[in-house]
Amino acid sequence: MPIRQLSETMINQIAAGEVIERPASVVKELVENALDAGASKVEVVTSGGGLNLIRVTDDGFGIPERELALAIARHCTSKLTEDINDIRSLGFRGEALPSIGSVSRLSIRSRTASSDSAAEIGIEGGRVLPIKPAAANRGTTVEVRDLFFATPARLKFMKGERAESSAISDIVKRIAIAFPTVRFTLAGSDRTTLELPATDDSADGSLRRVAQVMGADFPDNSIAIDAMREGVHLTGHVSIPSFTRANALQQYAYVNGRPVRDKLIAGAIRGAFADVLPRDRHAVTVLFLSLDPAIVDVNVHPAKADVRFRDPGLVRGLIVGAIRQALADAGIRSATTGAAGMMAAFRPGSPSYAHPGPANGHRSYDAAYRASGAAGFDPVRSPQRPLDIQFDSPGFERTGARQGSGFGENEQAAFDAGPLASADARPGQSEAAETLLGAVLGAARAQVHENYIVAQTRDSLIIVDQHAAHERLVYEALKNALHARPVPSQMLLLPEIIDLPEEDAERLAVHSETLARFGLGIERFGPGAVAVRETPSMLGETNVQQLVRDLADEIADNDTVETLKERLDKIAATMACHGSVRSGRLLKAEEMNALLRQMEATPGSGTCNHGRPTYIELKLADIERLFGRR
Repeated sequence: MPIRQLSETMINQIAAGEVIERPASVVKELVENALDAGASKVEVVTSGGGLNLIRVTDDGFGIPERELALAIARHCTSKLTEDINDIRSLGFRGEALPSIGSVSRLSIRSRTASSDSAAEIGIEGGRVLPIKPAAANRGTTVEVRDLFFATPARLKFMKGERAESSAISDIVKRIAIAFPTVRFTLAGSDRTTLELPATDDSADGSLRRVAQVMGADFPDNSIAIDAMREGVHLTGHVSIPSFTRANALQQYAYVNGRPVRDKLIAGAIRGAFADVLPRDRHAVTVLFLSLDPAIVDVNVHPAKADVRFRDPGLVRGLIVGAIRQALADAGIRSATTGAAGMMAAFRPGSPSYAHPGPANGHRSYDAAYRASGAAGFDPVRSPQRPLDIQFDSPGFERTGARQGSGFGENEQAAFDAGPLASADARPGQSEAAETLLGAVLGAARAQVHENYIVAQTRDSLIIVDQHAAHERLVYEALKNALHARPVPSQMLLLPEIIDLPEEDAERLAVHSETLARFGLGIERFGPGAVAVRETPSMLGETNVQQLVRDLADEIADNDTVETLKERLDKIAATMACHGSVRSGRLLKAEEMNALLRQMEATPGSGTCNHGRPTYIELKLADIERLFGRR
């Protein structure tokens, strides 16, 4: 078959296959165009999950009539200078509009501030329609109808309307977080509207926009991040370890204001939270990286969601170090959702709620009360008598004071159920312990069921899981001891020779000194091979071949050797689990308070090694609401 030039329409359709994956991709490109045009308000309207209609309206600079034809031509853009390394806008490739127009019915209506009227241009399946006058306010409206009508095969891969609408909503929220001063509105065919009012560009304004997107609970359960290393600035917020989600959908990352889904950033977040979260839980994060455009490549893929850093190890180290330092500096904090869950458990309608009233319900109870009031109070017939006491006994006088009320020690002896599985900490405390009420975890008051420490602060009640808390304390002590000096190693009787691609062998050789600190002695053994002479003693018998290959893969991806460190940390976690205070051990008052003070001084002690919360805080105001005092 002879070589021939593809038609412009087919070229655009091929490009559309990369740029326009689904309706959400169209929304992303059009909203980014609106923001690059200086919009302060962006309105998005969809129908049929975006397949029937997508309309994006902005109040930006607008497109002059003479440039409308260029706007829908390939590789025409106003956002790129002669330097491809100096990209400071969201869009720059000049492919979005012609790609969208090749697979849909597209119209662009725009007006500039200096123009008396608007103009409109259209494309249908790649066929350009003539420009015509139109009526519009300043700004641009882009309308996309019948998406993929020109490429029906792509329609077969679309999901249902609900799924596509959800993807569009996620795209708008993801972009909105980076632009708090812009008002966003999203309306769908199900008549639901997402409104994100503009805030300001201060730190508080940015956090308010984050709360609009991620929920009002996030600010109260997050820690601020602000760190810089070698010209790379990292800011944002991450959740405390006890505030998590079942998936990573609420992990937002931005590079120079551009929303990205980068595996290096995602891996760094996992690494930073590795030993404070359960395996099936994910942190909630909003991270902004600011750096020189020349040291990051955003031109990796037409969709511009992937980026490449010139120094990936620097970026990963910055993220991991900044998050871990922030977690350490934040001290011990309990998620507000823990108290909310406890409150919900006590509310009527909850499976664990036991109604305190009589079995016959409020109506008969109130009726009995009214009847007793009308006839005069009689304790024999009263539904409110606390105990079934023999009121005709000699110790009771109907018209006078009760001699044997049933609440004295002698009368109550019959109801004594014996000692409970708990301990009262107050008799063993000195008066000086009262000053501990001002501490984060307060003063220990009791131990319940030989596993839960009940503590009191000036304005809250604390319940601590003693085994989970001590497990974290032991683990942190083991880690500090482990990383404060070189890890002990064991010499292999015979060196393990491992054949590797030459580039992997070279990478391992470059990191040999770091590996030696973790107890792994490795050196080059001719071309394409390494010799392992020592392994960490803590690992015992291990698959050296697999360990070295995993390390080589990690170095290739992230330029780090965290795999080995994580394995050692897992062993330390196992040792901590077996060496901590077990459930069922009765603690003295001094031991309880010592545990609370250690928790306050230990970073990450709000969760155990497995990511479970070590304590729950219930504010006095919440307790008063439970009893109807507020």
